[in-house]
Amino acid sequence: MNASGAAPTVALLDYGSGNVHSAAKAMEAAGARVRLTADRSAVMAADGLLVPGVGAFHAVMTALRAVRGDELIDRRLAGGRPVLGICVGMQIMFDRGVERGTTSEGLGEWPGTVRELTAPVLPHMGWSPIDAPAESRLFAGLHDERFYFVHSYAATEWTLEVTNPAITAPSVTWAEHGERFVAAVENGPLAATQFHPEKSGAAGLALLRNWVQAL
Repeated sequence: MNASGAAPTVALLDYGSGNVHSAAKAMEAAGARVRLTADRSAVMAADGLLVPGVGAFHAVMTALRAVRGDELIDRRLAGGRPVLGICVGMQIMFDRGVERGTTSEGLGEWPGTVRELTAPVLPHMGWSPIDAPAESRLFAGLHDERFYFVHSYAATEWTLEVTNPAITAPSVTWAEHGERFVAAVENGPLAATQFHPEKSGAAGLALLRNWVQAL
């Protein structure tokens, strides 16, 4: 429930991403009222903003900029308004992505580069365990669960340092496929997962419910 006692509203950013139907259904099952939109006022007014993402980093950034989604995400975060990114919707939060030798600029909310994993088999497709900090709110009650991943690229380093003791340090969750990579981040109003919670069964639904209940 939000401050008015109603179910929280979640704007599902409409910029042409291909997995919006399952994401919307899962978010509704988690207790939110969902609206697929790129309308500026609707995105800004929603309790939460969900940024889905499938495909290539460069293509997602191009489509996002076409609807000025990059500005909407930045404005929400500047105002402390919750945003959740999924899969490539998480990757674009970093400075840049490198795919097949091409470097593309991301949103720059976090320092770092998204690159191809060094692994014997790609893509990383299937259920994997995660290593989440004990204090994680997103993974509350879910530390022993597995989540569904479909990706070949990821951030393999976390370099953001918080030196101000008044600011809560980000909570970073890891997973492994060939090498360790960032599986999720909780950083103030911005949270994101490399895996697909909407395809992760009961565990994914519980994670989305954790996020919705915090709105």
